Amino acid sequence: MDGKSVIITGGAKHLGKAIALAMARAGARVAFTYLHSEKEASQTLAEIKSLGRTAMAFKCDVRDSRQVAQALKVVTDQWPNIDILVNNAGFYEDVLFPEITEEQWDNMFATNVRGPFVVSKQCIPALRTAKGKIINIGSLGGEKPWSTHAHYCSSKAALHMLTKVMAKSLAPEIAVNCVAPGMLYYGEGDPVQAKHFADKTPMGRNGTADDVVSAVMYLTTAPHFITGQILLVDGGLGLR
Repeated sequence: MDGKSVIITGGAKHLGKAIALAMARAGARVAFTYLHSEKEASQTLAEIKSLGRTAMAFKCDVRDSRQVAQALKVVTDQWPNIDILVNNAGFYEDVLFPEITEEQWDNMFATNVRGPFVVSKQCIPALRTAKGKIINIGSLGGEKPWSTHAHYCSSKAALHMLTKVMAKSLAPEIAVNCVAPGMLYYGEGDPVQAKHFADKTPMGRNGTADDVVSAVMYLTTAPHFITGQILLVDGGLGLR
């Protein structure tokens, strides 16, 4: 990844941060967006720079095309190319179907589908020039119907389809793939629920950020011929 430039949406914490640090360790320049996590973004930026890598962080709502354009202009004015785009920014909530409001539905799709669409579309010229790659972060929920996550599952299913359409539309210059994690556990949240899913997973545990990062890094360096794929990283949970 030496000399490569990477943009990651939602890169301040959790999975996005892990991806950003992995890209930096591999030698890339890293730019990432955040929305509300200003403190975490500053910490992540400092960690990347401590690795001796060039980095930028932008407060940017990926649902807003004007904010996206402003952030991308700064990147393209300073860096010679954009090689990799990771659409990681997303939203998740647990709501029973009869209780989902229209506002919740619209916000979920705006973040999980419109966001990747807006950012990808604006990165196309730079990615075409670099013969780059787009990696979307989907979810096992995009493949399985979870009764308490109707809007989330529907939005991730849409992102999975968007990945395949983009792969056909943007070929042969740009490869587009998707990494779809299953149950991830960061040591936060309900440990009882985490154990429940770990017990249901054939590999006997929940996923970690490192599991997903490994898949992202594989697609980052994989042959350009690999495109339009949804790579499930779920320990076999989706087989049930």
